[in-house]
Amino acid sequence: MFPEVFHIGSFFLPTYGLLVAIAFLMALWVTGRLALRAGLNQESVLNLGIYCALAGIVGAKVMMIALDPAVRTNLGGIFSLSTLQAAGIFYGGFAAALVMAFLYMRSKGLPALKTADAFAPGVALGHAIGRLGCFSAGCCWGLPTHLPWAVTFTNPKANQLVGVPLGVPLHPTQLYESFAELIVFGILYTRFVKPHRDGSIISLYLVLYGIVRFLVEFVRFHDQQSNPLTGPFSTEQWISLALIALGIAYWLFARNRQAITRVSTRAAPPAAERV
Repeated sequence: MFPEVFHIGSFFLPTYGLLVAIAFLMALWVTGRLALRAGLNQESVLNLGIYCALAGIVGAKVMMIALDPAVRTNLGGIFSLSTLQAAGIFYGGFAAALVMAFLYMRSKGLPALKTADAFAPGVALGHAIGRLGCFSAGCCWGLPTHLPWAVTFTNPKANQLVGVPLGVPLHPTQLYESFAELIVFGILYTRFVKPHRDGSIISLYLVLYGIVRFLVEFVRFHDQQSNPLTGPFSTEQWISLALIALGIAYWLFARNRQAITRVSTRAAPPAAERV
């Protein structure tokens, strides 16, 4: 809708970049507060957030290059301005951030599950704001529709930067995901401030976001040539199903472990009887 905040000569401030910066700062602020509440080292957690953000940017670009046939057939375009300005693919950034998080937490001795729980609400909030940036730029657009809330992009700059079709009513998939992520943030934050088992917040995030992304993908535009996987679903939907399965698997594992612990505690005789 509004891909540029302002334009001076050949320089312009992209709305997407501005909103992503705001999203990062808000996510980091929320994570810092939750880290203190969880008794974690706030400085280490904030540094981890910065490193994960940098890794996420690289990972999102790498996955976009790997899946976009237009870029693969023009390797010189990888280092072009348009590639640098492109948003990239979220799941690529998410995977790279996970790898960075694992390495950093291991080097600093941060408890993995408790740290991941502190990050989950902030990630959801940041993603919600970031999708507003996608909407402003026109990227990640939806399929044509005649629903009353359809959006029509008309700015030639948006078409030039991201290729969004102009003059065609489309599903506002960016807004769908942004609104859903705000709800996910509210659920995760409310759950975090209550007593919870380590790992339960991040596993809940994986399930909720996996469901959101899986459903949104049905009305989002896809270049079929960019899907290296076969079957009825897009690459993002297969990844979403994997995240849902991972979150549910951890929840079942934690519940079974807790049940075994309770049984063992009940079966053990009092200390006075074990003489």
